[in-house]
Order: sequence, then structure tokens, then C-alpha cells
Amino acid sequence: MTLFYWVIIIGSSIVGFIVSTTLKSKFAKYSKVGISGNLSGAEIAEKMLSYYGIHDVKIVMGQGMLTDHYNPATKTVNLSPDVFQGTSIASAAVAAHECGHAVQHKQAYTWLTMRSAMVPVVQIASSLQQFLLIGAFVITGGANINPTFLLIITVVFGITALFSVVTLPVEFDASKRALAWLTNSNTVVGKEYEGAKDALKWAAMTYVVAALTALVMFLYWFMRMNSRD
Repeated sequence: MTLFYWVIIIGSSIVGFIVSTTLKSKFAKYSKVGISGNLSGAEIAEKMLSYYGIHDVKIVMGQGMLTDHYNPATKTVNLSPDVFQGTSIASAAVAAHECGHAVQHKQAYTWLTMRSAMVPVVQIASSLQQFLLIGAFVITGGANINPTFLLIITVVFGITALFSVVTLPVEFDASKRALAWLTNSNTVVGKEYEGAKDALKWAAMTYVVAALTALVMFLYWFMRMNSRD
């Protein structure tokens, strides 16, 4: 089963690389196509938040590329420089998507509430994974792992897998809200909408790959725990 483990790692890495490369390609493409309203990502975020009566969320410019996120703890929509300042289809799509999370927060969207509650536990589980894997494969060589230790590994990977699965409806719903607002407000029209939809689809694919990988990893350790090999 150790061979199966490495097949999972290598396979998921390859798929993840393909999806990540495609995503970057899509965003590079749509970053070069402006929207008719010529609004920046920051202006779009401000308009969308205002539309939903959200006035206690700050829009801030972060660093890096594709680092955009909404932080429910600090109530901030963090946009990367290209999105914050850009007036492209990609900027509009990302800014609206992150504001979609802010709308979820205001409306107490069940999946977001569940995901937020899991964050502290998941942070601990994620930090433990690498040490547990070292213990499982380096120290024991991957065979004859102590049953208790195997149970701990399985639980830790189960937590991260559950978190990845819970993240999926949160991300898909945020994109759905974003696209609905972008078209209803006439912020994007015609082919601009199709471009925004395509960009967000590939962004969502990264979460799908992460969730599938986490689930397979959990199932691997679950089978190891039950087979006791």
C-alpha cells in the first residue's frame, strides 16, 4: 500500500499542476480584457458590498498574485494588486467572488459558518500532518505502524478532508452570487460574463482537486488502519 500512497501523491501533484497552470493561463487571458464599465476590482467590491447593505467590511490591497480572499474574522476583502487596481474581466470576477463570501457571512450561510468553526482545528491538523508522515514513513519505513499512531494519522487526515469538502459549497456558492450580481448590475455584459464565468470555474477546480486529494489520502489511511498491515 506504500506504493499506492506514492501514486496518490504523484498523481494529485500532476493534476494539481495542470489545473493551476490552466487557472493562471485563464486569468492572464482575462486580465487583458477590460470590462465596458471600466471599474476597478476595488470599485466593484465597494458597489457589491453596498448593494447588499454591508458597510462594516473593509476592502484592502494585499500582495502577490491570486492571493485574494475574504477574512470573516477581520471582516476584510483582501484583493491582490492586479485585482484591486485592474479593470479587467478577471478583476471583476475575483472581486465579486470575494464579496460573495462577505454576503455569505452577513447572511450566516450554513456552510461558511461550519467552515469558519473548523478553521482552528484544521490549522492544528494541517501542522501535524508532515510530522505524522515523517513518523509513518521515515521512522517506521511505512510498515508495522503502531495502531494508535495509525488512528491519529487517520483522524488528522479525516479532519482536513472534511474541511476540503465543506469548502466546496462555500466556493461554488460565492461564485454563483458573484456572477448573479455582476450580470444583474450590468457590471459585465455579453462575452464579459462568459469570461468571468470561465475564470471562476477554473478557480473552483483548484478546490475540487484539493478536496479529491484530501479524500483519497484519508481513505488510504482509513484502509491502512483497518487492514493493519
